[in-house]
Amino acid sequence: MSKINYDLSLIKGIVFDVDGVLSPSTIPLLNDGTPSRMVNIKDGYALQLAVKMGYKVAIITGADSEAVKKRFNGLGISDVFLKAGVKITCLKSWMESNGLSPEQVAFVGDDIPDYECMKYVGLSVAPADAAVDILNIARYISPINGGYGVGRDLLEQLMRCNGQWLSSEKAFGW
Repeated sequence: MSKINYDLSLIKGIVFDVDGVLSPSTIPLLNDGTPSRMVNIKDGYALQLAVKMGYKVAIITGADSEAVKKRFNGLGISDVFLKAGVKITCLKSWMESNGLSPEQVAFVGDDIPDYECMKYVGLSVAPADAAVDILNIARYISPINGGYGVGRDLLEQLMRCNGQWLSSEKAFGW
């Protein structure tokens, strides 16, 4: 049973922001000023499984980091959009190229740059520590803070509702 008040059988595509969602919102800087992000291994497991199960998964971030791209490409996510200044334009283009309607898409965001995207899709999701304006429009607020398993929370509920969680040998490897 899902805690999400949405027909999860409709969801075919899931889009994630990175900073504050798949990594904590506090980012250490290396000595040269380069941001260094943490990732959550349980999020990574759920992301790669979602791809294997046939979901369209995308990353849309304002970040300009080859490390971010490499991390998510390594999980099987080919649609990684960096330096997205206006995310809604990127989201609409990605949805059109994948034949997805708004009600078929979940967007997970935590701050103002994600606002338009979250208003546009059928299922808007926010981590517990998202900005107030984002919490006010989120259809589902995860009890988990950004960077600590928000992706896993959503994807596990989605796949459980659709009978795909631990349903095949795909679940037991990377």
